[in-house]
This record gives sequence, structure tokens and C-alpha cells, in this order.
Amino acid sequence: MIKVWSLYDAGPKSIRCPIIFLPPVSGTAEVFFQQLLALTSWGYRVISLQYPVYWDLLEFCDGFRKLLDHLQLDKVHLFGASLGGFLAQKFAECTYKSPRVHSLILCNSFSDTSIFHQTWAANSFWLMPAFMLKKIVLGNFAKGPVDPKMADAIDFMVDRLESLNQSDLASRLTLNCQNSYVEPHKIKDVVVTIVDIHLRQFHGTRYAAISPSMVSAEELEVQKCHLTQDRDGDDGQ
Repeated sequence: MIKVWSLYDAGPKSIRCPIIFLPPVSGTAEVFFQQLLALTSWGYRVISLQYPVYWDLLEFCDGFRKLLDHLQLDKVHLFGASLGGFLAQKFAECTYKSPRVHSLILCNSFSDTSIFHQTWAANSFWLMPAFMLKKIVLGNFAKGPVDPKMADAIDFMVDRLESLNQSDLASRLTLNCQNSYVEPHKIKDVVVTIVDIHLRQFHGTRYAAISPSMVSAEELEVQKCHLTQDRDGDDGQ
């Protein structure tokens, strides 16, 4: 069966080791447009992907390898957000004997699907209607007060989510929840950078990893609202 990948390939085509962006469950190739604009202005070659329907991790890795072969790319840098980061790690793992991944940049990603406690449901997503799958994905979006930029980003992601059909969502959730983990010894030679924006939840507290002087008053106010809501919730239990 023919698999059709959607992609944006920007920047100098003479660069043979580009940065490839892999989206989360709710994302499409368009979600990385700001990164494409910024990085290509600095001379990087950037490819943003939207993968077709795959129901199995090994099948995805084989399809991605064929895509790189088609693009005549021997080695690449992979940036993956959430599910995209997990798939990037699994591809590096699958190709460790003949490495295709030069480095990994993982944003809010994971290395073991058991953290979702939904491995039991992985084989049933294909049966669920699209509205139920979208409800599952939307349940992971931020709730409560957020700063304006974050609100705009969430609205954009919701719009992109609406563009995905039932098969797209069901297959991605299946890959997200299949009982699997990354074997660390197989990617030990790959340079890995971890980006975790959830560190922002600690801004303004004694657990903050950043100086308070570097955090805007607006963001601190949003964080105070979150902390108040969390305390109220604990008191109500």
C-alpha cells in the first residue's frame, strides 16, 4: 500500500543533513512554521513532516527510512514533539547498526509508553469515532489561565487537530500507547537535547530552575492562578 507523506522542505537543498521536525499526535506539518521561518533565515535546511497512517512502530520506522532514501538523506537531525519525539527515538534505535540519526531534540517527549496507562486501549482506537478520539487528545491540552502566546498556540493546535481524520488520529494514538519503550543502549551514541516546557509550572516557586528576574510579571501572575487552583482542588478533596 502506498503511503503519502506531507512535508515542507525549506532552506538550502545543498545541505545533506537537515533538521527534520516530527509533530505530536494533534499536529500537522504546519505546526512548525515559526521554526521553519526562523531557522531558514539563519541558513539551516529544515523539513517539517506530517506522517501518513501507520499502526505499528516498526512499520513507521521502515516508512521513514524509505522517505529519507527518497530524499537522498543519509543522516539527519530529528526534532520531535511528544509522540514525534518518541518516534524519533525509535527510529534512531531501529537504525543503530547503520545510523541515520546524527542528533535528537526531544520536546515534552517520552521514552516509555507505559506512562500513559493506556497500553490496554492501544488495540481499540481504530474502532472509536473521530469525535471521541479528538476528545481524548483535547483532554491533554492546558486548562485554566494561560498567557496570550500560549492561548494562541492552543487555538492553532486545536485548528490543526480538526483537520485530522479518524484514521490519522486513531493510528497516532495507537503508536502513542502501544506497549513499547526505547532501548537506551541503542541510542547511546546519539547526541540528545531535551526541551521540557513543563518546567514553566515551577516559575515563581522555590523549585524554579530560572531566576525570578527572568520571568515576566504576567507569567508569574498566571502561575499564581495555577497554584491557587491546585491548592483549592487539594482542599476540596
